[in-house]
Amino acid sequence: MQQTSPLPWLIRCAATAAALLLACGLATAWIGAALQQPAVTTRDGSLITLNRYVSEPVPDVVLVGSSVTWRLKEEYFSRPHLRNLALAGGSPVTGLAIIAKQPRLPKIVLIETNVLSRAVDEPLVERFSGGERTGAVFLRPVRTAIAALETWSHTPPDAAKARAEREDLLRQPPSAFDNHIYLERAVGEMNAEEPSAQARANTTLIKQLIGEIERRGGRAYLIAVPFSPEIEKTSSVTATRTIAQEAFPDHTAWLTFDEPLPELRWADGVHLDERSALIVARAIEKALAGR
Repeated sequence: MQQTSPLPWLIRCAATAAALLLACGLATAWIGAALQQPAVTTRDGSLITLNRYVSEPVPDVVLVGSSVTWRLKEEYFSRPHLRNLALAGGSPVTGLAIIAKQPRLPKIVLIETNVLSRAVDEPLVERFSGGERTGAVFLRPVRTAIAALETWSHTPPDAAKARAEREDLLRQPPSAFDNHIYLERAVGEMNAEEPSAQARANTTLIKQLIGEIERRGGRAYLIAVPFSPEIEKTSSVTATRTIAQEAFPDHTAWLTFDEPLPELRWADGVHLDERSALIVARAIEKALAGR
């Protein structure tokens, strides 16, 4: 009886093992590269948000900013074609630069001016602006698969249920949470910060990027998300506001909206709580409708 050689079976096993090792190596390389990026790229859903932006149809309205604007969730707006590219811990200039480097632009870009003390995240801009290195292009299928898995695992809740929950939240009274410990800490930190040099550099970049966007047919507006009264009086906020207003003195460059301050609350004086963020989002949307 003729015996079958085990060699072909061994070859197939070796080939399969090699393929698995290669896939694991590629995934490890990509994840390692991602972890070496600034922390802003890996927290608060920033990667998911930016992957969505560059891979899906261009929205009508986009918000860019820091964690202050990040609290204004997309689902708080009634407009279906709106994206929030604010980066927790990041700079509004980062999101604005990514938008300006895309082949197609949204109709309107809203630029937060509350936090201008952080430099643009150049690696993140490069990563989402088509300026990838050869190795990054080679790893794109792995990155795409991981991004798809992340998006799938963050499936949004039922729209009707979420809408009803938001309406119920608006009917509730403002939060009675005592934030004085966090507020005092935030006031001390913001009085100690000196944002002027970076804020001036950022307003120069914002002006350039707005020029690029508007030359290509888009429209950009500056916004200031309300802080608590105590935070508004700090030296860093006062300096940042003055620099932004001096850089953009034309009132038509700003999207102003009603700020029902008695209704607003802040978890730490800086970041709006959920109910307040919903109120501000709707105020911004009403102001947009007027434009």
